[in-house]
Amino acid sequence: MVIELAQADRLFLGRAVRYLADEMGIRQFLDIGTGLPTEDNTHQVAQGVAPESRIVYVDNDPLVLVHARALLTSTPEGATDYIEADLHDPDHIIRETAKTLDFSQPVAIMLLGIMHFISNDDDLQRIIDRLLAAVPPGSYIAVANTTTAVNGEVTAEAVRVWNLDAEPKLKLRTPERIAEFFGGLEVVEPGWVSCSRWRAEPDDDGNLPIEVDQWCGIVRKH
Repeated sequence: MVIELAQADRLFLGRAVRYLADEMGIRQFLDIGTGLPTEDNTHQVAQGVAPESRIVYVDNDPLVLVHARALLTSTPEGATDYIEADLHDPDHIIRETAKTLDFSQPVAIMLLGIMHFISNDDDLQRIIDRLLAAVPPGSYIAVANTTTAVNGEVTAEAVRVWNLDAEPKLKLRTPERIAEFFGGLEVVEPGWVSCSRWRAEPDDDGNLPIEVDQWCGIVRKH
């Protein structure tokens, strides 16, 4: 199940970045909680659409830092950077990111598979509000958080087992609660859905991918 969620999250990342770069004209991306480098990382997708795109990655996992060189490749026209920082300290993230990104221009903030590691809802709301305050109108936030909306008790049990030994713990949230963090912002179609379904193409038989318990959405700051 964890593998399915991770795969859906990664595919959503690719579709979201492509949508933001291609259709919305976003040229700056702040990817917080990027995780280990893999195929179709944010800079590869964004710069594949617009070579001048600028990307900053943020993570506090020492293992990610070891592999950060894979995240620092860039087109000559664009730029990529990597910051070792914690989402609990958004001021530090913003301060360091401003060395690479221009906060007078729209930015797409990627919070995929990281919000569920902030267990306190008030803390998470404070972090989101601070990040939003730093970027201008026309900016976006793409988010994904684990839920039990699809597989219910199966996912809940998997998360319970995960939380026995893992740090930080993982916080399940309902789709409704996830949406509440972004009240008053414009929600991009198709709204809050399973990561596997966000603007996904149907297969040859017209079927969409199976839903997974990773809920996502993209919102726009007015």
